[in-house]
Amino acid sequence: MKKWALSLALTASIVGLTACNNADSGNSEVVVKTKAGEISQDELYQALKERYGNQVLQELVYEKVLSDKYKVTDKELNEKVDKLKKDLGDNFEMALAQYGYKNEEDLKRSFKIGMLQEKAAIKDIKVTEKEMKEYYENIKPEIHARHILVDDEKTAQEVKKKLDTGAKFEDLAKEYSKDPGSAEKGGDLGWFGTGTMVAPFETAAYALEKNEISDVVKTEHGFHIIQLLDKKEKKSFEDMKKEIEYEIKISKLDSEKVQKVMDLELKDADVEIKDKDLKDALKAPAADAQ
Repeated sequence: MKKWALSLALTASIVGLTACNNADSGNSEVVVKTKAGEISQDELYQALKERYGNQVLQELVYEKVLSDKYKVTDKELNEKVDKLKKDLGDNFEMALAQYGYKNEEDLKRSFKIGMLQEKAAIKDIKVTEKEMKEYYENIKPEIHARHILVDDEKTAQEVKKKLDTGAKFEDLAKEYSKDPGSAEKGGDLGWFGTGTMVAPFETAAYALEKNEISDVVKTEHGFHIIQLLDKKEKKSFEDMKKEIEYEIKISKLDSEKVQKVMDLELKDADVEIKDKDLKDALKAPAADAQ
């Protein structure tokens, strides 16, 4: 799927300048004045179009065409952003900047286009009851755990011994743990599901009973001592059926399938690009990143 790493501010700039340019192309307003000369709206628009025009036009057309047939609700968008915030934690704002998003609303707009593409692409994908039940059997509910991470096994065994003799987990985490993201929180990792942690850690954590503390667990990051704080109840198959069906359909997609669906949607919408400079913006591989 295409990652829309272009900010909404840039999109708005190009759209706005296009309107101004079309409205009065013979009298383009000056946007910058210098001793060396002026820069007009026409010049700025042309430069933006040359650098980003294909990407932005593709984004705008996809949103326009797909929104006419498919709907993404505010609830769906908020849930997606909330999940990302949970996964990234304190790194959320840094990630926005890193990928070129102006703010959270800009991210939501990109998510919306991606979700519209997903809905268009999965509409004809079939999922069997057997597939859904097999998927359900492999689902593990989220757990809440904390850990203490150290560099060597000897230290880990010392920490484990202190825990066994009554020392407080949170105190030892603050004293010993090398995990900067959780140490000051008493080792608390919050809620997480399968696929979030490295395999040895996940296996050990899911094998624990509530409040149980693990033996020393070795991973690529070092030596851990894990305590399971809580575990969510697994919902029934019927309650999860719709979600499972969606996840399986998404798993059957790839870039080629998505592009084929987009081509059909654009053909059905009878899209015609009037600007000759952007005539190839929607052609595959119009996207320089899939």
